[in-house]
Amino acid sequence: MNKEEVCSYLDELGIAYERIDHPACYTVEEMDRLTLPHPEAGAKNLFLCDEKKRDYYLLTCQEHKRVSLNDFRRANGLRRLRFAPEEDLATMLGLIPGAVTPFGLLNDEERRVTFFLDDDFAQHGALIGVHPNENTATVYLKGADLVQIIRNHGTTVNLVRI
Repeated sequence: MNKEEVCSYLDELGIAYERIDHPACYTVEEMDRLTLPHPEAGAKNLFLCDEKKRDYYLLTCQEHKRVSLNDFRRANGLRRLRFAPEEDLATMLGLIPGAVTPFGLLNDEERRVTFFLDDDFAQHGALIGVHPNENTATVYLKGADLVQIIRNHGTTVNLVRI
């Protein structure tokens, strides 16, 4: 799915969202330089795999939280983690670096990627801001709606404390 298809899908599902188009941004720092609404809703996304590339994970958390991969791994009973290769990101999620987003999970036909979401985004009414599979826009929606969309796709979703 591209940006327009993601937004059409949200419309089709009747999910309320706000879309802000902006110049391409590849990092949290670049996003911070934009004047976007809902700064508390900013997210960063880490596409990870275990050291043998058997299992893949997408971790989405509030953009300014520090993430220790070792602490995350231990807390969730995972094998040693590393950032997944760019080629795997393209093959599995149809994304490029700088455009990693939970909406990429909708491109994962085999459902090989397990999703971990910072539970701060799942609180009642909490907003999350993520790219709609392209880094030239940000979509704001309720975290609970995002969780439901991803679960309905058949992807495993884990809410975690970061």
